[in-house]
Amino acid sequence: MAGGSGGGDRTGMDKATPRSLGARGEVLAAEYLARAGLVIIERNWRCPDGEIDLIARDGPALAFIEVKTRRGVGYGTPAAAVDPRKAARLRRLAARWLATSGIHPPVVRFDVVAILADDAGPPRIEHRAGAF
Repeated sequence: MAGGSGGGDRTGMDKATPRSLGARGEVLAAEYLARAGLVIIERNWRCPDGEIDLIARDGPALAFIEVKTRRGVGYGTPAAAVDPRKAARLRRLAARWLATSGIHPPVVRFDVVAILADDAGPPRIEHRAGAF
């Protein structure tokens, strides 16, 4: 996992509720991906069937991105939280987004951004492009 800048946790994640932890994780993920050259085109896209955390362009590819943030690994790593059921849900949501957007990218992929925000310093971010 890539680390943030040193000097302790200035993200506010140490006191976050589960909902605000997830929201802050999504902001950190979007910033991280933008620095890596991806162009975020949607955040928190919702439909009656669910939500896609982030949608981004990465060259010719369109990435549908699930962000998972955890304070520790007691219940498993953040990336492990994206199980086959969640992967299938993201695929269904992506198909719906593509059908309504009118965008037809040559490459579609599914990424996971895993953020570990424990007491060991700044949040650690891992981007798994093409995770499933």
